[in-house]
Amino acid sequence: MNPPDILAALTPVADALECLGIAYHIGGSVASSAHGIARTTLDVDLVADLVLSHVRPLVETLQGTYYIDEEMVREAVQQRSSFNVIHLETVLKVDVFVLKARPYDREAFRRMRRDTLDEAGDAREFYVASPEDVILNKLEWYRLGGGVSDRQWSDVLGVLKVQKDSLDYAYLRRWAVDLGVSDLLDRALEDAGIA
Repeated sequence: MNPPDILAALTPVADALECLGIAYHIGGSVASSAHGIARTTLDVDLVADLVLSHVRPLVETLQGTYYIDEEMVREAVQQRSSFNVIHLETVLKVDVFVLKARPYDREAFRRMRRDTLDEAGDAREFYVASPEDVILNKLEWYRLGGGVSDRQWSDVLGVLKVQKDSLDYAYLRRWAVDLGVSDLLDRALEDAGIA
């Protein structure tokens, strides 16, 4: 992770969402780096609880600093899918996933926490997915990608190893069943030396 560039690309988006009263949390490799072992990344993933009335104000707030396509944002909100914005200064991409209606996604959203992404004493806090939800989401993406992404797997193991003494294992196991990734969770726990 390159914190200065990541923060430069992320902060205005987080500021815009917070200013507009849109709940969000950071996930993906930025969150796994915050909770586990840091690695380089070229984009930021975040989940936002967007509705159609947010589209125009969000576009107006971000245009000029980001490449943002209003129609793409509108379609993503309607389909509960994703869109991206590109920070013009750093050319880093922020992928915005519209919050899904699945019970798991709603529960994960309730469990987000405020945290910093760097070690500076005065570091800005962002809303970040919980370690358990980073693990579950990474396992789900790993499965969707055919189980071949070394990066996703390494991210999962990094969070497990760093957070092993504070994880809610009952929560992990309960939602792993719901998401169809129980076998992957068992394997990851074994690979991390926890099982």
